[in-house]
Amino acid sequence: MTREQKTELVAELKQKFETTPYFYIVSASGMNSAETSNLRRMCYERGVEYRVIKNTLIKKALEDQEVDYAPFNDNVLKGFSGVMFHPESGKVPAQLIKDYRKKSGKDKLQFKGASVDASLFIGADQIDRLIALKSKQEMLGEVIAILQSPAKNVLGALQSGGHKLAGILKTLSEKEEQAA
Repeated sequence: MTREQKTELVAELKQKFETTPYFYIVSASGMNSAETSNLRRMCYERGVEYRVIKNTLIKKALEDQEVDYAPFNDNVLKGFSGVMFHPESGKVPAQLIKDYRKKSGKDKLQFKGASVDASLFIGADQIDRLIALKSKQEMLGEVIAILQSPAKNVLGALQSGGHKLAGILKTLSEKEEQAA
């Protein structure tokens, strides 16, 4: 790869890291071509972009970002690295990694680190935590449901109370008519 190609790739990666809030760094070393093909197929099916990139190029692309990715330099950007990008969810790549490992063996695809909405997750023990994360849409849905709940309760009480009040008034008016 020429110096110009590397510069172009770093610029492209910088843009990708800026615009994609969810990316994972994994190690797929020791995988044969069939296993790698399986991984790429799973990524494609789930809308995950997977690219194998040299660690030095990843480091250069992460240097000028708003988020401090320095913790990645110590453990994450060592050895063979592949980057998984997903534009909408921080959960999808984590689930993909877990599913792939269950299917192909725990030693085949190693999770090294991730950035989810500028929060860093480092180490294989973080994968279950990432799967449990809720997306922004899920959290907004829960907040809206919580906010709507009291309003629905008040409306329900007013409507049922209104029916009761109308029934009482009707009964009283009928009693007055019978008494007269």
